[in-house]
Amino acid sequence: MIKTNTFNKLLRFGSVAAVASMLMVGCVSDVKKDGEGDGSGNTEAVDSSATKLMSIGGSMFSIPSPVQTAMLIEKSGADYQKAYLNDAKKVTTYATNFQKALNLGVYGADVGYVTIYDQSQDALKYLGVINKLSDELGITGAFDENTIKRFESNFGVRDSMLNLVTVAYRNADAFLKDNDRLNVGALVLAGGWIETLYFSTQIAVKDGNKDVINRIGEQKYTLNNIVKMLTPYYNQPEYDGLVDDLIELAYDFDAIDIRYTYEKPEVDIANKTTKINSKTEVVITKEHLEAIAGKVEMIRNKIVGQQ
Repeated sequence: MIKTNTFNKLLRFGSVAAVASMLMVGCVSDVKKDGEGDGSGNTEAVDSSATKLMSIGGSMFSIPSPVQTAMLIEKSGADYQKAYLNDAKKVTTYATNFQKALNLGVYGADVGYVTIYDQSQDALKYLGVINKLSDELGITGAFDENTIKRFESNFGVRDSMLNLVTVAYRNADAFLKDNDRLNVGALVLAGGWIETLYFSTQIAVKDGNKDVINRIGEQKYTLNNIVKMLTPYYNQPEYDGLVDDLIELAYDFDAIDIRYTYEKPEVDIANKTTKINSKTEVVITKEHLEAIAGKVEMIRNKIVGQQ
């Protein structure tokens, strides 16, 4: 049963009966024709500016790909920080499907981060971890040995490497939807989002980069969408603690003032993508930023098992 105080908190996010359709963006963004190969005759390349659309309870929401944030972090001048990654050795400690699905998302975000920084060997290691979790979750064929071999053959070609992971996650997404396992997909998405937010908040507190802080502020509404997406599963084992933590994080995000300058978006209906052109200014104090960073780190450490 949902606790009374939690039920009252959930009311702020509206009533969501079910996740009608969830397009997984746990690791990478959409792709577009650009003349780049992946070693298999495929000429698609990553469009890092694309935002994936998903449907929740019949309403459409957009959730930015973690790769967009990783690219922004690299552009900010921040150095590659291997310490930010979830230790690949922890993969053997995840016992439940809940833990495995969340950390499949976490490791997917890690792959995006290391690939953006051209850390090919680290990327290959984390792909192996993703393959293991996918097999254990019964997501067949998405991250198989052939995908890893193709990834190896494209070392040094960043767009092609990202494209290969994009295709793998699309295959995983299709498998989960076809087999009515949207709860697993929701956890993968949530895990990837938290991991990327962890990267961003760590760097923002350290460097104070305005663009990174703006990206953090934009997650205020994405967080609400993620809570709505997970709420239908609240009474299933393990979900309640995660949802409660995300709701508490949402209250911390309420301290952020977001000011928009509207510019018309570019919508690609055929590919279900939207390019956001509006400008955003985030107003947040150093104290509130540090509070959010601390809460994100706490949630992330619970997910990866770093207590």
